[in-house]
Amino acid sequence: MYRLDATADEIAVALGAQAGRDVWQGGGVVPGGFAPVVVQGRDTRRLVPRLWGVPPPPRGLNVVTHVRNLDSPFWIGTLRHSEYRCLIPMTAFRGGRDWFGVEDQPVFACAGIWRDSEVVSFAMITVAGDGLYPAEKVATLPLILAPEEFGVWLRADWKLARDLVRIGASGLRRIT
Repeated sequence: MYRLDATADEIAVALGAQAGRDVWQGGGVVPGGFAPVVVQGRDTRRLVPRLWGVPPPPRGLNVVTHVRNLDSPFWIGTLRHSEYRCLIPMTAFRGGRDWFGVEDQPVFACAGIWRDSEVVSFAMITVAGDGLYPAEKVATLPLILAPEEFGVWLRADWKLARDLVRIGASGLRRIT
């Protein structure tokens, strides 16, 4: 679960995108719900609504909301094509029992991918969080990108974009 307490226009400004026709007014985002993501067009980034949760792989039962294994045959084709990578804007995410945000970034972005196969949907890239907050033992965290990394994630060759994947995140703050 994550929160996106910002309007489409506020998200667009924070992530250098065009809001277009997205009518997002802010609030909580749960699996199976719609939320805006930022995709790279030919010349501009734009907000588009997508459903959180990619249809499962063959023999899978549940939608997939998080991508942990970047080498999985189910994901690698999508990840190698930059046009299927996206930014997932958020204002807070849940880690264990606590909510976390990013210092000095009221709206921040994590790495994601989107698909159009059965439904227009997206999934969040996550990384190991163990040891970052020893008391809470946050197992996974969204792959939070710094603003200067947005273009690399959205446009670069997979070999360069994959270098953004790292353990943990810096600048996190607990939100009460």
